[in-house]
Order: sequence, then C-alpha cells, then structure tokens
Amino acid sequence: MNGKSPALKLLNELWADVADPDFVWQVLALATCLLLAWAFARWWWGRQHDSAGHLKQASARLAFPLVASLLIGVAQFALAPFVHVNLLKLAQPLLGAMVLVRTVVFVLRQAFPQAGWLVAWERIIAALVWGWLALYITDLAPYVIEALESVSFKLGKQKLDLWMLLHGLVTVFLTVVVALWVAGVIEGRLMRVESLDSSLRIVGVRVAKALLTVGALITSLSLVGIDMTALSVFTGALGVGLGFGLQKIASNYVSGFIILLDRSIRLGNIVQVGNDAGQVTQITTRYTVLKHPGGTEYIVPNEALIGSVVQNQTYSDSRVRLATTIGVAYASDLELVMRLMSEAAATHPRVLPDPPPKVLLTQFADSAINLELGFWIADPEEGRGNVLSDVNFAIWNAFRIHGIEIPYPQREVRLLGT
Repeated sequence: MNGKSPALKLLNELWADVADPDFVWQVLALATCLLLAWAFARWWWGRQHDSAGHLKQASARLAFPLVASLLIGVAQFALAPFVHVNLLKLAQPLLGAMVLVRTVVFVLRQAFPQAGWLVAWERIIAALVWGWLALYITDLAPYVIEALESVSFKLGKQKLDLWMLLHGLVTVFLTVVVALWVAGVIEGRLMRVESLDSSLRIVGVRVAKALLTVGALITSLSLVGIDMTALSVFTGALGVGLGFGLQKIASNYVSGFIILLDRSIRLGNIVQVGNDAGQVTQITTRYTVLKHPGGTEYIVPNEALIGSVVQNQTYSDSRVRLATTIGVAYASDLELVMRLMSEAAATHPRVLPDPPPKVLLTQFADSAINLELGFWIADPEEGRGNVLSDVNFAIWNAFRIHGIEIPYPQREVRLLGT
C-alpha cells in the first residue's frame, strides 16, 4: 500500500493530532456541529412529520446529516488557519454515507410501501455503504477493484469482468428503484385527478411504470459500459421463445390494455360472462375480478372479455329493472290488487320513483290471474335479491290485511259410477 495516499495520510495526521493539546478544539467543534444539526433536525422533523408530501418527509430524514455536513464545512474553513482539522475532514465522508443510506432507504420505501423486507435491507444497505467507505478510507478500494477487474470473460464481442457486473448491478438497482419511486409519485398524482376516468388513470400509471423501468435498465447498462448490441442475439432468441410460450398471457395483457382504454368495462359495472356474473372490483393487465353478491369472486382472463359476448347491466346506465310475479284469485278486485302491489314497491327506499313501479297482467292461468310487478333500482351492486324479498314481503302483508287470496294449484277429482 502506498503510504503517501490521501486517505492514509489523513489517518496518520489525525493520529498525530490526538496527542496535540489543540485536538480538543476539533472535538469541541465537531460536537457543537453535531449538536446544532441534531437540534435543527428535531425542529424540522416536528414541522414536516405530519406532512403528506413524500419530499417533505425525505427532507426531515436527511436534515441531520446534511446540516451537520454543512456546519462541519463551515467549521473547517473557520478553524483551518489556527488548528488542524483532520477530525472534521474524516467526519464529512461519514455523514455523506449516512445521507446516501437514508436516501436509498427512503426511495425504497416509496417504491415498495408494503414491503416488510425493507427493515432488513436497510441494515444491509447501510453495511455495504459503510464497508465501501472503510475501503475508501484505508485505500483498499483500488486494490479490490483491480482484483475484480482481473476476473474477466467475454459475451459475444463484449468483454465483461466482475467489477463491471457488480457496478452494473448496483447501478441497475439504484436506477430501477428511482424509476419505481417516480412512478409511485406519478401514480399518486394521477389517482387524485378526479376529472380523468379511472380506467385511463390506471392505464397511465402502468404505462409510466413500464416505460420508466425499461428506460432505467437501458440507461444504467449504458452508464456501466455494457454495449446493448452484444445482447441482441440473446434477447432475440428469448423473444421468439417467449412469443410462442407466452402467447395466451400476452393476449390477456393486450386485452387488458384494450379494456382499460376503450372503457367498455369499468370498476363497479355489473357484468356477466358466460355463467360467471358479478360486480367488477378489479381490472388488472391480465385478468378481471368479478364479485358475486353471494361472496364468490371470479377471476376472468381479459381475453374472455374481449373475445365473447359480455352482458354489462350498467354500461351506460346503472339503473336495473327488477320484476316479481304473483298470482291472485279470479274473484279478486284487480284494481285494488294492482294498486297495493305498486304501493308496496314505491315505499321501498331503493326503488326509484321515476320510472314508477308498474303492474302488468301477464296471464290467465289455471288457478290464478298472474300479475307482474316491475320496478327500477339505481344501485344493483348493493344486491337485488334483498330488494325483491322486501317488496314481496310488503305485498304479502298488504294482501293479508285486505283479504286478497293468493291461490295454490287445485285439482278436482270425480269418481263416476260404472
């Protein structure tokens, strides 16, 4: 190792300063800077902790290392003409490492808000940053890089080595995480735009996330020095294989984007595809979730929604007509019966007054006159069977009060003598 390297020279000078009586001024200056930075960070955290903005929360976490680094820089400038400041020079890269660790962890938390593994990753990232800083301070970093560069191999015309691969992994990781964080910010902004249709907002979020991720990958690989044309043969063969093997999946993804763009099916619609029916609760790029009033959820591939007939009860209008059929005796007062049936439906809070409930005489059956009561509701997602049950119960009570008979089938058998 070269004893004249800047890092080792700094350590040697710092060790020499420890025996100098003036070293106490460096310690006091460092302690004062850290104390002032801690007080400012506490005050700033109290102001920004309840803020909804992610950037404000990030500034609160970065306040201590940034302010401390700034104050230490000022202290170096002020004390350099009078005493040595090697301790302050060593403290600055350490604070810079803290800034890097907190920045990376913050971006990770914004990109993966529900990930529980971030607690462990925060420690791993901190260990890697501080470890690399230790290599830098001890001037071992160039030797480690040289050893990694000595292990090389070729991929086509591109020459690769371990240092390039490790450098590439870190660069790809950081750029992709930043891209996902930016996509999360875009998602938050788009989801708050009430004037834009929900389907278009979902499409915008997914397109932005895909473009940012692909752009981050290409940019990071280019920054590392990897020629993208060297991977063209591999990616071409992979694309052909995926094209045949994932044909159905690709079709579902394309169908999902078509559904989101043309808005033929939206969240909250009541649809039926074949024997599967329910309310649309989720639309992804691969499948759509239908929730039946009974609680069963159907996961329908998007290709089925594009390639078959879909009954959308709430496509242009959420109102749905419900009907119930009741038979009354031939001796009943039909005008009274029809009025009672209409009133029973009209008194229900979910039944719409316009168009009003209407009773139709549908059939002169063997044992009864069949009447159909039709009425409209505007919230079929809240259930239809419960409304029909309430209306039927109200009709039964009204018929019992007014003495109206609901007959049941009868057969008269005569025995004739021979």
